[in-house]
Amino acid sequence: MSRVGLIQSNYIPWKGYFDLIHDVDVFVFHDDLQYTKGDWRNRNRIKTEGGERWLTIPVGVCERRLICDVPLPSGSWAQDHWRRLHAAYHRAPYFATYRDYVEALFRQRQWRTLSELNQAFTIGIARDLLGITTEFTDSRAFGLTNVKSGRVIELLQKAGAEVYVSGPAARAYLTDEQLSEAGISVEWKDYSGYPQYDQLHPPFSHAVSILDLIFHTGPRAGYYIWGWRAAAEAAA
Repeated sequence: MSRVGLIQSNYIPWKGYFDLIHDVDVFVFHDDLQYTKGDWRNRNRIKTEGGERWLTIPVGVCERRLICDVPLPSGSWAQDHWRRLHAAYHRAPYFATYRDYVEALFRQRQWRTLSELNQAFTIGIARDLLGITTEFTDSRAFGLTNVKSGRVIELLQKAGAEVYVSGPAARAYLTDEQLSEAGISVEWKDYSGYPQYDQLHPPFSHAVSILDLIFHTGPRAGYYIWGWRAAAEAAA
């Protein structure tokens, strides 16, 4: 059965975002939606000696534009984000292993739009660092005409979904009954229960960028995202 997930692109997302990607056959970046300020589109958290801190791309606060149309600013924000990541994580066990790869994301290419950057970062981290083989696509490829919950159902149908895997937030605008009427079953993702790992700068926090997990656990990162569930089931 074809399993499909869809979310707006986020800036270097947390591990739950990659957990959902891992669980589906096709993941759709739903970026032809309205940009929302103060959200995860242009920012995420890291752990530092001074506590949790935001990395924020300064794209402005205008909400009268689509996520895919938000241009990236010029200036030194990317270099600053890399410097702050280096300062926060250079003592982490696997920072040296992934340093060149992550630094290149920030330094070696000029991205045109927020959507382009977010998608490239997410796909690169998923495939190259986490070994995820999910197919990625963009909602703009489907020529959608509906709005709100009808738009989600139209997108799922055009993406060939038999199962919709979704985070709990979608319950606010979409019901199991609506999906069932469209011939699509749903699995509501549960983001609870993730195991902790040895993390610099305690106390421990789950709500940080995926880079925190990668720099601390390296090739074992997948266990802390999805592998622990299989281990728990095997031990039951």
